[in-house]
Amino acid sequence: MKSVFFFDSMLTPKIITFVYWLMLLGSLVSGIGSMFTEYGGGFFTGLAIIIGGAIGARIWCELLIVLFKIHENLQTIANRSEENK
Repeated sequence: MKSVFFFDSMLTPKIITFVYWLMLLGSLVSGIGSMFTEYGGGFFTGLAIIIGGAIGARIWCELLIVLFKIHENLQTIANRSEENK
């Protein structure tokens, strides 16, 4: 718990996984809603929403995770350079 309060470890990558599953659920509900409502646009529109939403959510979350991985690697490099001094 100390590492979270003093920003030694990142909390956001753990939250991103939860947000990813929420986005998948949201795209599924939106797609199914679009398939079976009068104003939704039809079956193929709903299918496109489900597939596009899943791919878009995955790409967005992966880009966020990459930023945090870059941070971790830079921190490792900084710690190594401090040890070599």
